[in-house]
Amino acid sequence: MSQYILHRVVSMIPTLILISIVSFIIIQLPPGDYLTTYAAQLSALDTPVSRESLSYLRDRYGLDEPIYVQYWIWISGFVRGDFGESFEFNRPVSTLVWERLGLTLIVAFSTMVFTWVVAVPIGIFSAVRQYSAFDYIFTFIGFIGLAVPNFLLALVLLFVSVFVFNVQSVGGLFSPEYLDAPWSFDRFRDLLSRLWVPVVVVGTAGTAGLIRIMRANLLDVLRQPYIQTARSKGIREQLVIYTHAVRNAINPLISIMGMQLPGIFSGETIVAIVLSLPTLGPLLYRALVSQDMFLAGTILMFLAIALVIGNLIADILLAVVDPRIRYA
Repeated sequence: MSQYILHRVVSMIPTLILISIVSFIIIQLPPGDYLTTYAAQLSALDTPVSRESLSYLRDRYGLDEPIYVQYWIWISGFVRGDFGESFEFNRPVSTLVWERLGLTLIVAFSTMVFTWVVAVPIGIFSAVRQYSAFDYIFTFIGFIGLAVPNFLLALVLLFVSVFVFNVQSVGGLFSPEYLDAPWSFDRFRDLLSRLWVPVVVVGTAGTAGLIRIMRANLLDVLRQPYIQTARSKGIREQLVIYTHAVRNAINPLISIMGMQLPGIFSGETIVAIVLSLPTLGPLLYRALVSQDMFLAGTILMFLAIALVIGNLIADILLAVVDPRIRYA
C-alpha cells in the first residue's frame, strides 16, 4: 500500500510542472498584457498616462522579459512560497489568496458532504425500488438538476429571498454587520445560517449527476451472477445490497470525486459571482480579465493542486474499497 501511494505522489510532480507551463502560456495568449489593458482603461476614462510610468511598471514587474524568463521568476518564487505581486491590487498574491482560501475550503468541503450525503442514499433507493413512484420522482428531479444551470438557480433563490421572504441582505457568506468583524461564535453562527445557499446551488448539478450514476451502477451490479449466488445462499437482502453490491457500485463515484474537487474548490466561478461569495472563483475571473498573470497563475496552480490531491485521495479510497486496484 505504501509503494502504491508513493508511486501516485511521485507521478504528481511532472503533472503539476506541465500544468504550470500550460497555464502560464494560456494566460499570456491574449494580445498585450496587464499594462496594455490598464492603459486602455485609463484612456477610456480620459485619464492621461505617461510612457515613463508604463515603462517603470514594465521594469518593475519584468513584463519586458521573454515569457520563459517571466515563467521562471514566477514558478521559482511559487516553490518558495513567494507568489509574486498582483498587478491590479498592488498587493502580494499570497495575501489575496490566503484571505479567501479558508472560506473557499469551507464552501468546498460542505458542498462535497452535501452532495454525497444526498446523492448516494437516493441513488441506492432508486435502484432497489426501480420503476417505483419514488424512482420516477427522483429521476425527474435529477433531470431538472442537470438541466438547470447553477447560476440560474442562484438567481431564482435571490429573487425568492427578496420578493417572497422579504430578506434585506442576500448573497455573500456574512450579514453586513459581520462582514469585517473578527471571528466569534456569533459570526460563525451567521456563516452557518447563510452557508446553505451556495452549498445547495453549487451542489445541485453534482448531486443530480451522482444520483444517476449511483443508480445505474447499482442496477448493473445487482444483475451480476455473484449477486444472484449470494441471494441463492439465503443471505439477507440488505446484506447483499450494502455489503456486496454497493461496495462495487460506488467505485466510479469515488473516481469522480477527485475530478469534482477543483470545480467545487473554485465555488463554480459564475455562481460565486452571482452570490457575491468571497471565494477564489471571482478573484480568478477578475485576474484573467485583467491579465494579472501572477494572481491568475497562482490560483490556477492551487486548483491544479486540488485536482491532483483529489485524485490521490480517490486512488487511496479505491485501493481501500477494492484491494485489486493496488496491483493494477
